[in-house]
Amino acid sequence: MAFTFSAGSLVKARGREWVVLPESEPDLLVLRPLGGSDDDIAAVLPFEPVEEARFAPPEPSDLGDQRAAGLLRTALRVGFRSGAGPFRSLAGIAVEPRAYQLVPLLMALRQKTVRMLISDDVGIGKTVEAGLIASELLAQGEATGLAVLCSPALAEQWQQELRSKFAIDAELVLASTVSRLERGLDLGQSLFDRYPNVIVSTDFIKSPRHRDDFVRHCPDLVIVDEAHTCVAADDTSASTQSQLRHELLRRVAEDADRHLLLVTATPHSGKESAFRNLLGLVKPELAHVDLESEAGRKLLARHFVARKRADVRQYLTKEDGLADDSLAERTAFPSDRYFKDETYKLSPEYRALLDDAIAYASERVEEAGGRGRREARIAWWSAIALLRSLVSSPAAAAQTLTTRSAAAIAASAEEADKLGAPLTSDAADSDALEGMDVAPGAETDEGAPKSRLAELAERARRLEGPEQDHKLKALIRQLKALLADGYHPIVFCRYIPTATYLAEQLANDPEKKKRGPLGAKTIVKAVTGELSPQQRIERIEALAAEAGDDAAARRVLIATDCLSEGVNLQHHFDAVVHYDLAWNPTRHDQREGRVDRYGQRRDEVRVITLYGDDNGIDGKVLEVLIKKHRQIKKDLGISVSVPDELSTGVTDAIVEWLLMRGRENEDALFGADAFKVSQEKLESDWNSAAERERTSRSRFAQRSIHPEEVAREVASIRAALGGAGEIRTFVRESLGALGAVLRDQGGSGDFTAQVGGTPVGLRDALASTVGAEVIEKDREIPFRGDPAVARGEAALVRTDPVVGALASHVLNAALDPRAEGARPARRCGVVTTDAVTTRTTLLLVRYRFHLTLPSRGGERQLVAEDARLLAFEGAPRNAVWLPQERAVELLDATAAENTDPHFGERTMTRILGQLPDVHAHLETYGDELATELDAAHRRVRAASGEIVRGLSVTAQKPADVLGAYVYLPAAPSASAGAPA
Repeated sequence: MAFTFSAGSLVKARGREWVVLPESEPDLLVLRPLGGSDDDIAAVLPFEPVEEARFAPPEPSDLGDQRAAGLLRTALRVGFRSGAGPFRSLAGIAVEPRAYQLVPLLMALRQKTVRMLISDDVGIGKTVEAGLIASELLAQGEATGLAVLCSPALAEQWQQELRSKFAIDAELVLASTVSRLERGLDLGQSLFDRYPNVIVSTDFIKSPRHRDDFVRHCPDLVIVDEAHTCVAADDTSASTQSQLRHELLRRVAEDADRHLLLVTATPHSGKESAFRNLLGLVKPELAHVDLESEAGRKLLARHFVARKRADVRQYLTKEDGLADDSLAERTAFPSDRYFKDETYKLSPEYRALLDDAIAYASERVEEAGGRGRREARIAWWSAIALLRSLVSSPAAAAQTLTTRSAAAIAASAEEADKLGAPLTSDAADSDALEGMDVAPGAETDEGAPKSRLAELAERARRLEGPEQDHKLKALIRQLKALLADGYHPIVFCRYIPTATYLAEQLANDPEKKKRGPLGAKTIVKAVTGELSPQQRIERIEALAAEAGDDAAARRVLIATDCLSEGVNLQHHFDAVVHYDLAWNPTRHDQREGRVDRYGQRRDEVRVITLYGDDNGIDGKVLEVLIKKHRQIKKDLGISVSVPDELSTGVTDAIVEWLLMRGRENEDALFGADAFKVSQEKLESDWNSAAERERTSRSRFAQRSIHPEEVAREVASIRAALGGAGEIRTFVRESLGALGAVLRDQGGSGDFTAQVGGTPVGLRDALASTVGAEVIEKDREIPFRGDPAVARGEAALVRTDPVVGALASHVLNAALDPRAEGARPARRCGVVTTDAVTTRTTLLLVRYRFHLTLPSRGGERQLVAEDARLLAFEGAPRNAVWLPQERAVELLDATAAENTDPHFGERTMTRILGQLPDVHAHLETYGDELATELDAAHRRVRAASGEIVRGLSVTAQKPADVLGAYVYLPAAPSASAGAPA
């Protein structure tokens, strides 16, 4: 027997109610549980009993109190996973985007093929912005698969972000996983056909052997993280790796129908031609168009978004051109970074070691210069390695002195530079940070006596500890001050041996009964490139867990630059100590950006920079590079990269002076001709880059989407899905009614909840989101108003898993009058109140809509839900319908007096019996909503007629009356005071 149910119909099968989906056929029903998600979709064959389901009316005897309607409405809306509005994915993702993060999404939906360069400042949320676009394109059928190209160190973080926030499961395609994945393929099958969503290591896939297969089978949506590393300026010789990455992206971008999102916080890297080459990947004509012209700027505005924090810290306010601040959103970025430069002096023994090492290195460089250019370059990189390691720590120095130089195997001077530079310089656009934190070697096998290096190494080892290592002593002093002020710092080092050494010196060791210098309650851990990316995250989480909830406990993380990009640490740390100066200031900005970003609760992030006053290197690097970078960022509000060749020119001049003249003459360095030329060239080019950045930020400011357009969509989303205030009220009132113990935290509106006294069903549901141990031991669950929460905390937003579990429990209990335990929400109620002057009935109505959405793959038929409040005065037959805002206001009505239960039941019975008289109005209202939704879909996609051709939205009838609530006017004596 064939099925005859239309899409959107409500049916009953397998003991529960379902919505019929458009994919159904006469001999196969595709069903989604009522109020369920796409993960619960099921197929039903004709031999299974299926019948039309009528939504049962409320039971008049099951009366709730004044909160019942509001709690049921919110519980219902939180459960929606497929909104009827133009943003199909927003109801089903586990992140509530900030209003400014909707701008790239709105820009994308106006393009038939999405091509965008997202260059918002560090910490604003570019990953979320790219994820929103990807989620929406996949939900609408505009894309069928996704590939994220990123560094291998960030691959697992991207996978976690997509899975936890956007419900996108993506397979990791890395050098370490590809063999396992390929074993499961069919004969002749591509990896990228088997797995529609993938996170791919750019450095793995860029080689010609892998690249060709990827390009042939590449998904129709590609996100490129740190896209600036894939292009180079026209006037510089790009590395082989950069050339391979650029060729990969060029071939991916060649397909004009492929969606492409390029993500980077530094699109310029100080070079206009590099910026143009990046734009050329987005749209070829952008590489050459006159950006000074109005037409050029308009073309760029459709594809480029670049905002700094000041642009979005307060958004949708009257200053943005809106009529009022009713939709204003204030994002809590730290207000500023507090910089403090702390110096130290070498101990006499350490100074003697450094002088001897400089003398040795100087001899080697001078000797090698007479034997040939290859030998000279090998000696040069060996000297830099030795000096940087000595300045870093005794442990790094000892390892460098006993390790062979990477450049020693070079067959030419050019190869020596290629091998030596990555381990000793700090290029802003280095191919990868992986493996760059190992201590470089100084042995060259070029006639140097190893006994002399071994003797220097042994002297370095004897200097370990704060008594001889005054740099470590200064660090301990600074860390104690930070910890005393309640901060949790990250200490960044250049090399693995230094990080390991610091952790050993600072940590407590209960087994050896050793107490570290930072106190018994300070937990110290080290994270270096010796750990895999996943192990790094696990160690950081273990550090946070070990510190626990003890207010006196402090966390100190020692890290190399393997954590300076991509990994977000703002939930656990709020200060940065630069133990080793980077020789490119962009690296400092990357380090600080790990904690100074959205979600950081400190208003002021502290940055401590340690530098040697008498080691001949640090003071000059700080003065010429680091402080200049800070000043430009302070003036512009954003970071401007210094070109690598210019910073290298300055540091080379410093090292050369030190090798030739020693530390004693270091003050004369600033007057040396070679240094003055390098510094002046750096100043000139850097100032020019800063001015170009200042001009471009103004000239190319995001103007394609006006704040009024964003405000309209934000208001629409909040009307359909609920806002922050509604969720806060729902969570507090529901948990309180269910027996939880709530405690306020200051005046922020945040609170904690212990749920040990709540129903078993709710505790079981929460255990899967906050952890079984939290529930079993009845620990407090923190609820935060800020959506950027740490693990173990719940955000007061509809998409948070804890809120979702609570809403599901409240809704299911409300729909089942026979459910055991407390039931905060009910489907009907009678309230006597001062909020009305005549009998008023409030209806909670669920509408289902049948959507026809055109896409590149053909029309898609979808079913979506919406919940609305409608209110009328008087009897249903002669109903006087109230405005929507008045209906919403009734949710806040409070009871002026108790209502007799028997009277309430009789009243409710009479009203429910007369509801058929309002069905015609409910259907008419549903048709009006469908018209509004149709207009909203067309408005969001206004820029392309092809995108909206064939679009339609119709209301499925009849609508479901989920709840009915009667408000009766209080008798005058109930509210009036006694006569005077």
